[in-house]
Amino acid sequence: MNLLLNIIWLVFGGFIVVIGYVLGAILLCLTIIGIPFGVQCFKLAGLAIAPFGREIREVDPPSGCLAIVMNVIWIILPGLELALLHLTLALIFAVTIIGLPIAAQHLKMTRLALIPFGFRVRDRL
Repeated sequence: MNLLLNIIWLVFGGFIVVIGYVLGAILLCLTIIGIPFGVQCFKLAGLAIAPFGREIREVDPPSGCLAIVMNVIWIILPGLELALLHLTLALIFAVTIIGLPIAAQHLKMTRLALIPFGFRVRDRL
């Protein structure tokens, strides 16, 4: 079932989200300062390629002060806009019953797009 939902996800705009995250990650990785942020964009792209069957977990042990500082910088630069984009797409897809699973995945990605440091994406068991 997850495979079918992931294919539907990619057809209805998920592929464009993946391309955007990958291009952003490559541009960020061109500078030394942007590499940690580029790695987080690659993490978001990995979630966006197949969001069904995956979950977001907090890193054990908690990351600490560095993750908080990096999350604040992330929110100021691209994070808030990405979270609002995913929230808007979730609202658009939630209008129809068929779009509700896609809207749920956009809501899941909203959390990671807002604060990516200190979280990891793993397959649901």
